[in-house]
Amino acid sequence: MKSILLTGTAGFIGSNFVPYFLEKYPEYHLINLDLLTYAGKLENLKECEDNPRYKFIKGDICNRELIEFIFNEYDIRGVIHFAAESHVDNSIKNPGVFVETNVNGTFTLLDVAQKYWMDKPFIYKEDYEGCRFHHISTDEVYGTLSDDPNDLFTEETPYAPNSPYSASKASSDMIIRSYVETYGMNCVITNCSNNYGPKQHDEKLIPTIIRKCLAGEAIPIYGDGKNIRDWLYVLDHCKGIDLVYHTGKKGETYNIGGRNERTNLQIVDTITSILDEKNPRENNKSYKELITFVEDRAGHDRRYAIDATKIENELGWRADETFDTGIIKTVDWYLKKYDQKQ
Repeated sequence: MKSILLTGTAGFIGSNFVPYFLEKYPEYHLINLDLLTYAGKLENLKECEDNPRYKFIKGDICNRELIEFIFNEYDIRGVIHFAAESHVDNSIKNPGVFVETNVNGTFTLLDVAQKYWMDKPFIYKEDYEGCRFHHISTDEVYGTLSDDPNDLFTEETPYAPNSPYSASKASSDMIIRSYVETYGMNCVITNCSNNYGPKQHDEKLIPTIIRKCLAGEAIPIYGDGKNIRDWLYVLDHCKGIDLVYHTGKKGETYNIGGRNERTNLQIVDTITSILDEKNPRENNKSYKELITFVEDRAGHDRRYAIDATKIENELGWRADETFDTGIIKTVDWYLKKYDQKQ
């Protein structure tokens, strides 16, 4: 049985990844280290808690002593690192937390893994040659794009982070790169576009739209609502992580995107239309009447979009969901969560 350390998987993406990974790989023992901050909830992993191949540990990735104990106790042979502070608004209010978790936490994990797996630079210990560190990052490290639909983020796009959050993720990416170049460590990085789907925290855009609609409250949309994001269904992202972890080339970065560009206005229009049909308001008015424009966020990037050609061509990854299919699954999940009729 091979033990793999997963960090931060009580959060949105990780809690979708764990049950998928457990089912697909019966030879893996998964150790989930999570601090259970506001964004991480154990109820997200209720279906895994009785599985003998799954172990939850509450703790901080910045706690070196704890990380060293976990590596020694469970003989960790791989790391898939999800844990991160990820909410841009919060990074504007309190950037120090983002530097501590995303930069120092990533360094601590990486350094412990390097010392546990390797005898010296470029020399792995006997029987540890296949150990790999997979770092989950974001397309926000690349900055913002023009409105030209041909302008896309590739793995060669220079980093230009514009928020404390994206700057902290860019910093952690650079630390990963340095351990590949300096120590010959077996690391890979994936940079993803905006995820959506079941188990996302209520504060994020799509859950907020659904929640506000069902409560009959104003739906806040930043600025003019024309900021564009590339939307990726969370299970498609999980499948991409799986592929890169197992078959990606050492030291490489792979961009994972859904090829589903939408403005925030298009997102809210789609969701309100679905809810008008599935869960009509008592007054029979459209949920669209609840849309409200609020002051734009500081440093709000205009457009993100990923060119996923590399992972598609080299590793054979394809997104199974379009936005139109994925958003219906997502709305249905939240309606059930909030006990609304469908």
